[in-house]
Amino acid sequence: MNHHASPSASPRRTSRIVLAGLAILGLASAVFAVRRPLVMTAPACLAGRWHGCLDTENGVLFMMLAGLPAAALVTWGLALLRQAAGVTSAWRRSLAEVGMVYGTVPFVWLTLMPGPGAGIVPGRVSLIPLRDLVTMGPIGIGGNLLIFAALGFFAPLRFAALASVPRILALGAGCSAVVETLQYVLRLDRVSSVDDVLVNAAGAVLFGLVSRRWWRAAAETPPDRPRPAPAPAPAPAD
Repeated sequence: MNHHASPSASPRRTSRIVLAGLAILGLASAVFAVRRPLVMTAPACLAGRWHGCLDTENGVLFMMLAGLPAAALVTWGLALLRQAAGVTSAWRRSLAEVGMVYGTVPFVWLTLMPGPGAGIVPGRVSLIPLRDLVTMGPIGIGGNLLIFAALGFFAPLRFAALASVPRILALGAGCSAVVETLQYVLRLDRVSSVDDVLVNAAGAVLFGLVSRRWWRAAAETPPDRPRPAPAPAPAPAD
């Protein structure tokens, strides 16, 4: 007897392939762009030295890339546990959760990295929109766009309530405002700028739009609970 795959199997498989392809392409592009600084930072990080590794932008990026196998292992483990419990969309949920955390925490770490005058220089605030934007430069703007990019990409895939542009915008702006407030309160020798909030939120929305084609599937997925056990077949009549 011929067995045919369900109609939804092919689109799901295609979506996974496209998602994996985008992730690999983005990773390869990032590695190529910063390959020289990463090579220079690698010795300090591999030797376990804090200074020269986790207190530098290149070192944090290197550790983020080096930890990708561990992140993949965590995703795999979570998905297997959920599949064993009969949870629907186990792989989607696990990938989204790990992606949100792993793709956001290192960039937030970078923004909270203290400057040379930390603890001495008083906090500085810039509340005039677009004034600091012209001084950021392409690298500064690109970095600010990436801070909450993973959050904007994966959050609507994990939480159906966030699957809309205004909500992703609010999420990105709210998280960015918290980071800017911490910079000021902790006196990290950084400028807490409204332009940082605007660009961070824009990055969350832009990358959220990249994953928009999968929002509907995430919204249609039932809550994170085991599938009901099938009803037992009736006993044959004597």
